[in-house]
Amino acid sequence: MKRRAPLLAVGLAGLLATAGCAGTVPTEDPAAAVSRDDGLVQPGTVHLGGSSVDESRPVVLRAQQLYAFWNTGDASWLELAVDDSFLDRTLPEGRPQGPEGPIAASEQFRAAVPDLACSLDDLYVTGDTFTARLTFTGHFTGVSGGVQGEGRPIEFGAIDIQHIGASGRIVEDWHLEDDLTFQQQAGLLPEPTS
Repeated sequence: MKRRAPLLAVGLAGLLATAGCAGTVPTEDPAAAVSRDDGLVQPGTVHLGGSSVDESRPVVLRAQQLYAFWNTGDASWLELAVDDSFLDRTLPEGRPQGPEGPIAASEQFRAAVPDLACSLDDLYVTGDTFTARLTFTGHFTGVSGGVQGEGRPIEFGAIDIQHIGASGRIVEDWHLEDDLTFQQQAGLLPEPTS
């Protein structure tokens, strides 16, 4: 009987562990939070930080709408994504605050790079906040800083942090673009030497 007690304890522990695993919810596929509607930017990868797919779906949709705006320049996407009380926490000098700021920035970029495209490479969702890693591409065929473009290809990255408010839309944002790379690729600044 003494020999059976340890074996019985090990067997019960294994059975309980297996039963506990059987009752757990399998990990959800974060891609299930992504809308496949026409016109929306499709993220390369989605990472959900502790929220379920259902909880994350509205946040992911706002990200897709925001980056559809950056991908196309169509302000109707921005209106869906951004609240009227929107604040840019890293507002560049000369850019208007509020929803007018992204519109002005898009117009300025598109004046320089008319075929500007935005890809949403990575999307990290944590509660009511998302962080995005973006890549902007196109050709400098327009005008920037008084300089006429010569068709040079451009590709530069950006990181955004966006906060969703009670309205369900974006109320504040922090962003950082690799403007140096853009200016070097466009020929507005000298390329670095090795």
